[in-house]
Amino acid sequence: MCTERDKRFTAKSVLSGHRKSRTEDDWYSCTQCEKCFHNPNSLWSHMNVHSSKYKCSECGKCFQRNRSLMIHKRCHSGEKPFECNVCGKRFSQSPNLAVHSRIHSGEKPYKCSLCDKHFSQSSHLQSHKRHVHNNRKPYQCRLCGKLFKVSDTLKFHVRIHTDAKPYSCRHCSDIFRWHGQLKRHLLKLHNEGTWFTCDGCQKKFISRRDLKWHSYQHGDVKPYVCSQCPKRFCTASALKYHQLVHSDYKQYCCCLCSKYFRCKTSVVRHFERCSIKLGGNHPFLSVIGEPKLIRAE
Repeated sequence: MCTERDKRFTAKSVLSGHRKSRTEDDWYSCTQCEKCFHNPNSLWSHMNVHSSKYKCSECGKCFQRNRSLMIHKRCHSGEKPFECNVCGKRFSQSPNLAVHSRIHSGEKPYKCSLCDKHFSQSSHLQSHKRHVHNNRKPYQCRLCGKLFKVSDTLKFHVRIHTDAKPYSCRHCSDIFRWHGQLKRHLLKLHNEGTWFTCDGCQKKFISRRDLKWHSYQHGDVKPYVCSQCPKRFCTASALKYHQLVHSDYKQYCCCLCSKYFRCKTSVVRHFERCSIKLGGNHPFLSVIGEPKLIRAE
């Protein structure tokens, strides 16, 4: 067991390699994208994604291993061989069933060694440690120098500079920057996929996560109370966003006109209108392509 990250291994040699990867500063970088790896074997497996060795014939997505490709194909066939013996819900992968089962048992086996918070999934624990307890940002954008904690976040960020749209519709010529945009397009225009419908108001969503957040609006339990007014909220994040209404602190700044805003969504909406007024001729637009979220001192 690694005492630093509460992670277990089947062999002492694997643990030694894991410890080495956590202490050394050298990274193995992919020449095709922005991803970096701690060991050459991981990089070698990753290169299969670019070589299209394991490519899905349905959607064109590439994978590192054949097993990952076979599991992915179940999303096209609809095969879900794993069933929950409590509620009957079915899953395409056994790990997803194991995680789901913790909803019924309330089990949270993964404990953070730094703040004693518990999690139902190891990935949630690692994400918690990375974002809450670790300030290291090893991934840097080569175009603007911005640093990131996670390689996937850097990959998404780079699309802002390159205007890359890697997601294409197989029914028409439309292309998209984000997978969610393609998913919504397929549902609305080609009736492909599954809508997630709210039982309370029949509103439809493209993902189960969006439906879950929406369902809080219909709930009677709102444990988070604003200290400035009587309003109550279902989630801590909703309360935190609301509290900006009572504050004069404006932490976000538009890089085009230097106007300040309380929340990120406001400056993003403003930036779209501001860039249209400038006609796309402002030098910042060709460099960053998005609002520069400067935090006020």
